Amino acid sequence: MRPVLIAATIALAAASVAQAQMPAPADLIKRWDTDGDGAVSKAEWTAAGRPAERFAMVDANKDGKVTAAEMEAAMAAMRQRGG
Repeated sequence: MRPVLIAATIALAAASVAQAQMPAPADLIKRWDTDGDGAVSKAEWTAAGRPAERFAMVDANKDGKVTAAEMEAAMAAMRQRGG
C-alpha cells in the first residue's frame, strides 16, 4: 500500500508543477495575437505553431477567432479529461 501512496503523491506533484508552468490563457492570446485585436485568428494560431485541426475545437462560437475565455474553457475541459 505504501508504494501506491508514494506513486499517487508523485503523480499529484507532477500535475501541480505542469499546471504551474502552463501560461495563463490571456497570456497565450496576447503572445499569439499579432494583429492586436484581442483574439487569435486561425492564421495566427497556426503561425504560433498550433495544430490547425485543433483551432475549431477551441473556437467555441465558431466566429473564426479564439478569445481568452474560449481558451480557458478548452483548457479546463482538457484538464477534466486528464490531458
